[in-house]
Amino acid sequence: MSKVHSRVSALRSSVTVGGVLLHLLPAVCLFALFAAVGILHVTSRVLVVDMGYRLSREEAESRILTRENDRLKLELATLKAPGRLERVAREQLNMAMPRGGAVVSLSAEKPARGSGARAESSDATQPTARVAGRAGAGR
Repeated sequence: MSKVHSRVSALRSSVTVGGVLLHLLPAVCLFALFAAVGILHVTSRVLVVDMGYRLSREEAESRILTRENDRLKLELATLKAPGRLERVAREQLNMAMPRGGAVVSLSAEKPARGSGARAESSDATQPTARVAGRAGAGR
């Protein structure tokens, strides 16, 4: 047994902390690399799932806003309907269709075509008014 004790004591004296760390360093580095890759993979998956939930919420909101927009377009078309406008004018605003002689048509005279010179008189730019049922052009 003394030979065994002498070998063990010889091995203990030749084994140092630095030597053990040198033998464990590649295994520790490999373990740290696998841990880092695992953490990055899990983090990226969590971010992808979170982005999927955000996208789902935004698509749902987009569908809701599209439906609201369609509803508002329909409401606008309903409110602009000529029959409805006429009914509101008669019932709420107490308006009536004008008699034949009460219709006034306004038209602006067109400037003379030519070399691009403007008309000298100020009357040429004034709109003229014609009242239906009268013979002459007005004012």
